[in-house]
Amino acid sequence: MLDKELKQTIQGAYSTFLDKRGLKARYGQKMMVAEIARSLASIPFNSDGYREGTSHICVTEAGTGTGKTIAYLLASVPIAQQRNKKIVVSTATVALQEQLILKDLPQLISDAGINLTYGLAKGRGRYFCISNAEKVLQQQDELGQIALYEDEASQKLGHVQVEEIKSLLSEYASGQWDGDRDALPNTVSDSIWRLSTSDHLQCTNRRCSNFSICPFFKARQELEKWDLVVANHDLVLADLSLGGGAILPAPEDTIYIFDEGHHLGTKTTGHFSYSMRVKSSQRWLAKASRTLNKLLNDASEHVVLRSFIEKLATPFSEMEDTLTEFNQLLQQLLQDRLDKTDRYRFAQGVVPESIQLLMHDLATTSERVVLKIEQIVDLLKEAMDGEIADLPKETGELWYPQIGILLSRIQGMYWLARSYSISDADGKLPTARWIKRIDSSEGIDLECQSSPVSAAETLQEHLWDHCYGAVITSATLTAVGRFDRLYSDLGLPGDSPCSIHMSPFDYSNNAELIVPAMRSDPGNQALHNQELSEYLLQTIPQEQSCLVLFSSWKQMRYVLEQMPDKMVAEILVQGDLAKHEILRRHRERIDNKQPSVIFGLASFAEGVDLPGDYLTHVVITKLPFSVPDDPVDATYTEWIETQGRNAFEEWVIPMASMRLTQATGRLLRTESDRGKITLLDRRCITRRYGKQLLAALPPYRRKFS
Repeated sequence: MLDKELKQTIQGAYSTFLDKRGLKARYGQKMMVAEIARSLASIPFNSDGYREGTSHICVTEAGTGTGKTIAYLLASVPIAQQRNKKIVVSTATVALQEQLILKDLPQLISDAGINLTYGLAKGRGRYFCISNAEKVLQQQDELGQIALYEDEASQKLGHVQVEEIKSLLSEYASGQWDGDRDALPNTVSDSIWRLSTSDHLQCTNRRCSNFSICPFFKARQELEKWDLVVANHDLVLADLSLGGGAILPAPEDTIYIFDEGHHLGTKTTGHFSYSMRVKSSQRWLAKASRTLNKLLNDASEHVVLRSFIEKLATPFSEMEDTLTEFNQLLQQLLQDRLDKTDRYRFAQGVVPESIQLLMHDLATTSERVVLKIEQIVDLLKEAMDGEIADLPKETGELWYPQIGILLSRIQGMYWLARSYSISDADGKLPTARWIKRIDSSEGIDLECQSSPVSAAETLQEHLWDHCYGAVITSATLTAVGRFDRLYSDLGLPGDSPCSIHMSPFDYSNNAELIVPAMRSDPGNQALHNQELSEYLLQTIPQEQSCLVLFSSWKQMRYVLEQMPDKMVAEILVQGDLAKHEILRRHRERIDNKQPSVIFGLASFAEGVDLPGDYLTHVVITKLPFSVPDDPVDATYTEWIETQGRNAFEEWVIPMASMRLTQATGRLLRTESDRGKITLLDRRCITRRYGKQLLAALPPYRRKFS
């Protein structure tokens, strides 16, 4: 329960914050603080401080302008401090992380009088690995062959690349740089950075000679001191996949706040997806065999290690043979189908028995290899600790990272093969499985992919069952006005409290939703694209600050092809520049009193913050229904239909509702913003579901022709 002392602490901090900033309490923000505080304070716990029961998750939708960040911080921090828990605030975008670190958390301390320590957590891959960089330079003359990309032919580093790595080492050694990639004054190419960083399978941890000065572990030591950790959804999921507490605080001691929580489901299914390229894997296995033979030469005096390596020869050969047979089978089964499209999806995720059997063989063999390589890894660890007389420490240090990479690849192969070798249980959510054709420099390859269609079971198993508490928030959590879709997708306990806090914006006076008269329906793609081109040709010359959101690359490219070159040259087009650069140039043009128009896709429909004069017109070319051939969505909708339910009503419309709300939400970012939204899809008026989609939007003033 929210005891008197906690209640006074939270209310006092909120009042102090408002007074210092000269603000008046916003009703939605005030209610959000109360809702979250009541929920977290009501979590039952035992004498050891661990949660009991399942009433520990709070879901709250807060419209733009509510002030949700300060609301959840004010509500959660005092409770976490009283209960001796850590807080992990997880976001989906870098922009929100920067806002938290640079603005919201400093304000919480200075203006609300709350004392806490905090910082930004990043994955290991964002930090410089001194040992790997040194080894790359040392091995240039000795090995000569360092692959810049996993699947490309090995090549020796050029002079410029070598100098880049030397420069990174020099900057870190001199103290000019702390080893964080994001803090580099100049950008470094991905290919060089991959050689200069590490992952948990390559890292030798405390056994590394550079451990005491390692940028990642220095950052980890700081993280352990913080009361509040800012992270992203990917890092949280990576930590959970390692058992929790490996990177971030342990789940049972943590209150998670998932801001931009509508991304959590998609991030989770993506994180637990698997893939394997068939021919590439065959080539890699051959290379791995040669790598093991080199290790065998270096460790020939160690009988046990030699035995482990020799025992891998047979399973490696078996895996290569299985992949050869698998490739031939796929070619036979899919040749005609892949001629028509670059992707073939197995209906309801069910693969043919012939594929299942081969993948069962591959899974069984690769699992044996994983176990044997883990034994080799353990021996190399012992060598680095100086515990094995006939296996020098230097040999362990040299080979541990390389065997770690090998282990990672074999594990990936095992997970994919296992996914293809088993059938989904009747009545349970299926796994989407599909084959994609890849055109590479070495010819055509086939990539097998699999993904859960829902995050529900994964989040239940890895997160909800273990964490002390959680808050899920966003400006868009409901679909067609309900939380059903979110609860189902995230596997939330049915008794988790939920609330909606409306934005303080005056939507009806400040924004107009326009649906013009049109001759065509998007169902007729050719006619609709033609009419769309005509509309934009007339509209764009009159625009001062406009964002046009397209439904596909094909649609956007068609429209651009219909425009004169002079007009196209003035448009900022997604794909031509990085997103942040497009937004920077757009703001610069507006600041210089020049007109600016952005053409973008789904990634510009959310997370784009262009207040005031930076954006006065949003054009949505088409209702944002899911792409019909998306393998995950298609498998999920099939499954819903097999359960005797209506997939269009249950899945397609709710997802379109959330996306449409996000897209229209680009317009008003502050209470003083003004503008209009044009929707070039009359199905919102002519179709029955259109009323549902419109009803779920904020109360914009409407103008329908």
